[in-house]
Amino acid sequence: MTELNTDILEIHYEDGGAVSDPAILLLHGWPDDVRGWREVAPRLRAMGYRTITPYLRGFGPTRFLSPDTIRDGRGVALAQDALDLMDGLGVQRFAIVGHDWGARAAYSLAALFPHRVTHVVGAALAFQPGAAFRTSTFSQARSFWYQWFMSVDAGAAAVKADPRGFARLQWETWSPRGWFDTAEFEETARSFDNPDWVAVTLSGYRSRWTRQQVDPRYEALQQRLTGVYRLATPTLMIQGGADFCDEPAGSEGMEDCFTAGYQRLLLDGIGHFPPREAPGEVAEAVHAFIKGCDART
Repeated sequence: MTELNTDILEIHYEDGGAVSDPAILLLHGWPDDVRGWREVAPRLRAMGYRTITPYLRGFGPTRFLSPDTIRDGRGVALAQDALDLMDGLGVQRFAIVGHDWGARAAYSLAALFPHRVTHVVGAALAFQPGAAFRTSTFSQARSFWYQWFMSVDAGAAAVKADPRGFARLQWETWSPRGWFDTAEFEETARSFDNPDWVAVTLSGYRSRWTRQQVDPRYEALQQRLTGVYRLATPTLMIQGGADFCDEPAGSEGMEDCFTAGYQRLLLDGIGHFPPREAPGEVAEAVHAFIKGCDART
């Protein structure tokens, strides 16, 4: 584990593989941390890639440098953090594999900085044209109960009172039963003890549905993002067929949103955490996707 300071963060990250190998930035989701990639990253390195795996803002040992910085949890803030990290490491071009929140950051990076991103792989979360949050079906709205819960003050207070319990409930209900053990959850949940985890979490969700204070440094990027309806970066979406959070139908039929190609891999019996539930399949899919795209260029 190493660290790098940006203008506002001390980012802790794992870096493996040869510096000369093609770089893949692995961005974890919510509620998760870098452990979500522990079975994927070694496979990718064995295939000839360098993997860079940071703790997102508000997770694990990553820290804000100033107590005065607004704890903004929007995808555009996560995307800028990721770009700042890669700038600090001197990596100009890279692929991104993101899960959940990490997928949103990956799509945002490709939308805002397409010259930096070679390939995008999103797991569990589909691209959102125009950065718009929509609930198109009653069933999807029901699955998003946790977002509505956090958007009311009493719900936010409950999350503050028991962040680990709230996170565990998502693990227990977003994938088929028995996909994780308590020891793995508890080890991962140490990241949720970060003093800013609750603030970043609440910002990330409440800002979608209610008016919240956000960091003005990201407003220009956010405005640009709302105007992007198609990505120009080759994109693979890995969808769990038994994802009980983001309905699999939400990632279907999106080919027109991608000018450089869109592929969708549906993993039967896999829930919301493909990198954890099917790491071998995820790693193989990432490798095949990148090699296939490169062979066509």
